[in-house]
Amino acid sequence: MKTTRKIIHIDEDLCDGCGQCVPSCEEGAIQIVNGKAKLVADKYCDGLGNCLGECPQGAITMIEREADPFDEKAVEELLAAQGRAVQQPSSGGCPSRQLHSFSPCQQANAPTTQSGSSLSHWPVQIRLVPAHAPFLDQADLLVTADCAPVACGEYHSLLQGKVALLGCPKFDNAEEYIAKFVEIFTKADIRSVTVLHMEVPCCSGLPKIVAEARRRTGVEVPVENVLVSTRGEILSREPLPGQELVMAQ
Repeated sequence: MKTTRKIIHIDEDLCDGCGQCVPSCEEGAIQIVNGKAKLVADKYCDGLGNCLGECPQGAITMIEREADPFDEKAVEELLAAQGRAVQQPSSGGCPSRQLHSFSPCQQANAPTTQSGSSLSHWPVQIRLVPAHAPFLDQADLLVTADCAPVACGEYHSLLQGKVALLGCPKFDNAEEYIAKFVEIFTKADIRSVTVLHMEVPCCSGLPKIVAEARRRTGVEVPVENVLVSTRGEILSREPLPGQELVMAQ
């Protein structure tokens, strides 16, 4: 019996058949057929949308319509037929790649006694935000070391009117971050970048990553470097000279 539920929709006019969405679907529900991405069957799609952030053309969206219920057993059989292992329980997938834009609390008549949140979009992790995300177009970025919002009480004031991108230059792959920012600078008309990071040495790589991506693309986007102490005080705010900061060999 069909039921009304969330399920992916693939716009064939936008799809160029690149196949980037196929491996991101852990249920194996998407295949390339005649040069286009296709949903194999409704029962294989769990509606979590892990594939949404992988399409460079924005051809995959989430809709609500009548569809066959999600069938976990059928997914296991499909993956077995494809020679793939089940990566995790299908009901436990993370929807963190789904793109959302919304009005920040401070712009939604929040009470004056509450500071509210200045966040205007989701996701926020650098690795999860696709370069084609609509909220990146003509955006002012606040590239943040992920410890900084915990320490800095002024974080949401700094975030007002900006798009947040969070990451850790110590534990994440610097070259992957550079590649992501190269892609963002190439595809999105970024107006400015503010890099917010802690005074501890492991955080110093974040402005270098942004500067290196700017150097590789040749864009002239202005970058401001904001340094925060471990007690949450803003120690300095100054322009970031792109040509003088390069990745350490």
